[in-house]
Amino acid sequence: MSRKVKWLDQPEAEDFPKAANFLHLLVNDGAVEATVGALEAAPLTHQKAKDILRASGLPLLDAANPHVAAYLKLIRDGVRLSPILLVRGNLPAGVPLHIADGYHRVCATYLTNENTDIPVRLADLTL
Repeated sequence: MSRKVKWLDQPEAEDFPKAANFLHLLVNDGAVEATVGALEAAPLTHQKAKDILRASGLPLLDAANPHVAAYLKLIRDGVRLSPILLVRGNLPAGVPLHIADGYHRVCATYLTNENTDIPVRLADLTL
């Protein structure tokens, strides 16, 4: 698949609570609040789909996954996707990048073209 993925200019408001829900599985309430605040304030930058997956250590989900399939349809239909929210890993400590919101969008984008530049907000974990 070689269709160009279209992106919104900024993450959607509901992406931040979704990121918070994910982060609550990893850290305490104070760290979640501070990290989500850092994500909200972070500038939008761009990272390649393949690099996001590699840094996260997560597997590539294929088009058989219903969430990935839904995003592939949105891409085919030309719908703009919300940027991805990332929490920086720590290479020396062996901590991978965390996709706080947007894992299925990353996979769908990778399946479209692994070299796609994905708009992201990247923040450090704030403890």
